[in-house]
Amino acid sequence: MQKEVQLESLNRGLIAVYTEEGIFLAWRLLKSEVSGYSDTGLTGMNFIVLKNGKQIGFVTDSTNYLDKEGTIQDRYSVLPVSEDNVTYEMTCKEVTAFPSKANYLTLPLQKPEGGITRAGEKFTYSANDMSVGDVDGDGEYEFFVKWDPSNSHDVSIKGYTGNCLIDCYKLDGSLLWRLDLGCNIRAGAHYTQFMVYDFDGDGKAELAVKTAPGTKMIQYQNNKPFCENYITLPKEKGKEKQPSNEDCYVCSAKDYRTHLAEMFEDWQNLEQVKQGQWPKTLEECFKIPVQYSYPLKKEDAFQLADYFIYEYAPARDPKNELWNFEGFIYEGPEYLTMFSGDGRELETIPFPFERIDDGLCWGDYAMPRIEPCNRVDRFLSGVAYLDGKRPFLIVCRGYYTRTAIAAYHFFSGNFKETFRVDSGFVPMKNPFCDDPHSGCGSDPVYGKLAGQGNHSLAVADVDGDGCQEIIYGAATIDHDGSLLYSCFDTLPDGKLAKLGHGDAMHVARIDPDRKGYQIFSVFEGAVNAPYGYALRDAKTGEILFGEYADRDLGRCMIGDINPNVRGLQVWVKEVRSCRGEFLPDRVLGTNQSIRWAGDCTTQILDGIDIFKEHKGIISDNIHGVLLEPEDCCTNNGTKGNPCLIADIFGDFREELLLRTKDSTEIRIYTNTELCNHKLITLMHDIMYRTGVAWQNNCYNQPCYTSFYYASDMDFKEVFFQIANQ
Repeated sequence: MQKEVQLESLNRGLIAVYTEEGIFLAWRLLKSEVSGYSDTGLTGMNFIVLKNGKQIGFVTDSTNYLDKEGTIQDRYSVLPVSEDNVTYEMTCKEVTAFPSKANYLTLPLQKPEGGITRAGEKFTYSANDMSVGDVDGDGEYEFFVKWDPSNSHDVSIKGYTGNCLIDCYKLDGSLLWRLDLGCNIRAGAHYTQFMVYDFDGDGKAELAVKTAPGTKMIQYQNNKPFCENYITLPKEKGKEKQPSNEDCYVCSAKDYRTHLAEMFEDWQNLEQVKQGQWPKTLEECFKIPVQYSYPLKKEDAFQLADYFIYEYAPARDPKNELWNFEGFIYEGPEYLTMFSGDGRELETIPFPFERIDDGLCWGDYAMPRIEPCNRVDRFLSGVAYLDGKRPFLIVCRGYYTRTAIAAYHFFSGNFKETFRVDSGFVPMKNPFCDDPHSGCGSDPVYGKLAGQGNHSLAVADVDGDGCQEIIYGAATIDHDGSLLYSCFDTLPDGKLAKLGHGDAMHVARIDPDRKGYQIFSVFEGAVNAPYGYALRDAKTGEILFGEYADRDLGRCMIGDINPNVRGLQVWVKEVRSCRGEFLPDRVLGTNQSIRWAGDCTTQILDGIDIFKEHKGIISDNIHGVLLEPEDCCTNNGTKGNPCLIADIFGDFREELLLRTKDSTEIRIYTNTELCNHKLITLMHDIMYRTGVAWQNNCYNQPCYTSFYYASDMDFKEVFFQIANQ
């Protein structure tokens, strides 16, 4: 059944967990071990369960077992046995029960010390997003932890931040390395996506991330630093002064005033001004009488800068306090670096898409809320099997207006660009007063891509050709870089409009009786968007059902929360079936879902009650509360994100990774309910595995399997779906 597709070489992933009923065991079924299907699961490899070297069980219909007589001192392993009763010589490594006598494993962390910004503000660190990858090829995952300073900011919020850090740990808590991204990478959910995957196919995971001068890697031995190196800075052609790792481009309010004056002083040289697209004078932009001659003298440029900061901007919106604009980075080099799993820098190249400016062309000055460095500094990343066999790195800049996407492969140990997609800037008549969102970009082919992106992306083989596409919000890029479609529809007044930006998107087999995948999304354009939410066909973009809304509906979710209704249910403010029928089910949260229960229904994490501290409670309408973690917290405020949700070990059900309140450890929670289904580890499903990689994008979103996953899944269809990957 195997196609030549790059998969991780994982070990058995056996875990033993103490419960009141005995010792619960769970382990992986690998994709290569599947040969068929039954009514309750996949068939192929069976397993002998051993305790202290002696057989205590034989399991054929699942990948878990309960030893009612077990103790925390007992040692367990499993021995694979083929369908024709061929016993494999190698058992997996013996394990004992989790030492905590609870359903979680503790990953100790080395919490970084806080610091003080140049404004004298103290900050501390908390563990945030995570990812996993096997960095040494032993079949066991290592854990990547992003550390966010307490002063990390949204792109639209001014202020200094501490440095963003990324750690790599072994499961026993050994720190392998710490990446300090440096002062020139601002800390916040939208700046740093870190893609962990085996990009070169050597069986060991790498890390790809946006870097800048000052980024350095600190390698550890025995949990102590022993070596640190700054990244290699690519030479800049034609420049006498080359960038240095000591350079700091973080602006103060004084720096910004000077920057603005210099931009004004150069006004007549801007291409849009020379072509007559923008007014010839800044006074015309600000709708005041022309009083200066151009090119502007330095003192005149500063006077106009002061007028803009203290009069024009506050008149547009009282929140435009640009005299306090600080902590942003609007100039200086930007890079893309690939690190090996042991922390070595493999290659650093210029970031594929330059800023061009501080957001002027991107629309950051055009709206009533003037937000330099906002739309220009929105980043996404992903991993996609563009050729159907190997992982490619996806690197993106922008989604509110201009959208730019680049694809790379690293098969030979170097970045090789596969394609580049760029909508071009959305033309504006006046960059200081216009609507940069509703129009198309300047590129004749990709212009329709502008303004269609979300705070995340997804990848899936939507057209059934064996290669994954990039679902970029309301548009989809084909595996070869061509524009598959960009969704537009009519407003109530009959005008054509793009579906536009939204805060949440889910790509899955939502309707199992319909061919292919569907996409359920919300859109925040309110009265200016054709839909407040919609379910659409992932191959064509066709709207299957949806509703117009006069306001931003926030987020949305999908899942099997009512097993009596065929297909996955979808919800925003009310629950509907996959065909759009209203259902009376209680509306659950929309932040994060998890495949936790043994009946293959969908569970939801807490995070919708802003008056309570989010602990990562797992619940649903069927079982009630299934897990209530103690002394744990979720991330990102009201978003209520865990550090990670993924099938880390054990059987196919997902683990929940949460930080403790003091961020001294990560707790990896697993379900100890016996399950009578047999399914491969979800990490051997390419769509799911790439989803785990991009889960740390901005507003973290759940990832989904390539097959229909629900309480009524047909395992024959599951078998043929994974067999054809």
